[in-house]
Amino acid sequence: MKKVVKFGGSSLASAEQFKKVGRIIRKDESRRYVIPSAPGKRTPDDTKVTDMLYSCYSLASMGDEYEEEFEAQLAAIRDRYDAIISGLGLSVCLDDEFKAIRTNFTGKTGRDYAASRGEYLNGILLAAYLGFEFIDAAEVICFDENGNFDGDKTNQILSSRLADAENAVIPGFYGAMPDGKIRTFSRGGSDITGSIAAKAVQADMYENWTDVSGFLIADPRVVKNPKAIDVITYRELRELSYMGATVLHEDAIFPVRKEGIPINIRNTNSPEDKGTLIVEGTCRKPRFVITGIAGKKDFASITVEKAMMNSEVGFCKQVLEVFEENGISIEHMPSGIDTMTIFVHQDEFEEKEQKVIAGIHRRVEPDFLELESDLALIAVVGRGMRATRGTSGRIFSALAHANVNVKMIDQGSSELNIIIGVRNHDFDAAINAIYDIFVNTMI
Repeated sequence: MKKVVKFGGSSLASAEQFKKVGRIIRKDESRRYVIPSAPGKRTPDDTKVTDMLYSCYSLASMGDEYEEEFEAQLAAIRDRYDAIISGLGLSVCLDDEFKAIRTNFTGKTGRDYAASRGEYLNGILLAAYLGFEFIDAAEVICFDENGNFDGDKTNQILSSRLADAENAVIPGFYGAMPDGKIRTFSRGGSDITGSIAAKAVQADMYENWTDVSGFLIADPRVVKNPKAIDVITYRELRELSYMGATVLHEDAIFPVRKEGIPINIRNTNSPEDKGTLIVEGTCRKPRFVITGIAGKKDFASITVEKAMMNSEVGFCKQVLEVFEENGISIEHMPSGIDTMTIFVHQDEFEEKEQKVIAGIHRRVEPDFLELESDLALIAVVGRGMRATRGTSGRIFSALAHANVNVKMIDQGSSELNIIIGVRNHDFDAAINAIYDIFVNTMI
C-alpha cells in the first residue's frame, strides 16, 4: 500500500509540530511520500514564513536604502528554521541555501522564487528528520513557457523519479518552467502538489493533514459546533468549495479524481480522528439529507425582462457578451420564460454598472431592467437530496420561520445542490435555519 501525505503550514510551524508529523509518518510505513508546506503560524499573532518571504523580497527590490531592513527580515526567517533545527537536534546547515536566497533576492529573481523558499527549506529539514530522500520540486513539477502547469510532462518525470525512491519528501507549492525559473501554484498550492504526487505513484490514498478534523457541515464562524462530514464525493466538494468552503484547495481534486484515488482530510493535532474521506462515489448513506452548507456575501443581481425573449435567438448570448466586454465574471444565472437574472460580484460590477446597463439596452432593448445589491448566495449540497422528497419545501419552511426573505432559489438538474439568494444581513440566520432543520432536528 502506498500513501502520499501532505502537511500544512500549521502542522510544520515548529519543532514540536515536526515531532507530531514524524510520529504520524512512522506509525504507518505506507506513508512513503511526504509533501510539506512552509512553516505557518505558531500562535494566532505570529506571521507565516511565506508572508515573511514576500516582505523580505519586497525590501530587497526597493534598493540599497532598505538593506538593513532586508537583512533583519532575512535573519528573522533564518531564526525560524534554526529554531526547528535546534528543537529536533538536527545537524543540518542552511548556510549555502540562505546565501543563494540573499543573492537571488537582491538580483530580483521573482516573487514566485521568493515564496517557494519556505517549502523548499522545510522540505530539506523534514527529509533530514525522517531520513527520507529530498527531491526538489523544481526538478519534477513542470510548467510550460507560458507559466501553465504541464500535467503530462510532470506525471512522466515524477513517476519515473519516484519509482526509484522508497521514501521521499517533495516540497509543495512550486515547480519550474523550461528555463528553470521557479513558478508557484496559487496560495495553498501544496494541496495540488500532493494530489499530483498521488497520481504519479498511483497511491492508494492521499492524506492531507491540517489543523482541523476534516470538513464540517457548515462554517463554525456561523454555526456553533457544526457536525463533521464523514464521507463526501468530489462533486459535492466541488460545489461547496466554489461557494467558499476552504479546507482543501479546489484544484487539488482533479489529478486524483481521474485516478479514483480517495483523499483523507486529517488533523495533525488529533491524529486519532478519522477525518473526512473524499471519494469519487460511494454506496454509504449520508448521516443527513444534506452534506454541507456554504455561501458567499456581496453579490449584485441584474434582472433583464422582455416579453417573448425565449423566442429571440441569441438573446442570452447578447446579454452575456456585455458582461464579457466589461471584464465581469458571472457567478450564477437563473432564468424564466421572459426574464434572466445575472449574479455578479458587487465590487467588480459597481465600477462599470452604467456601461453594462447601457450595453444591455443597446443589444437587446429590454422592457425592464432591475438592479439589486448586498445579496448573498448559499449552496445547500448533498447526494442524499435526490432520494428525499420535500427538500426545497423544508428549506423554504425553515427560512420563513427564521423571517428570512428568499430572493432566489435554483436547483441544478443533478439534484445535488440548491442555490438560495438572500440579503447579506440574513446570511447567518439563513444558514443556521437550514442547518437546524436538516441536522439538529435529525439528531
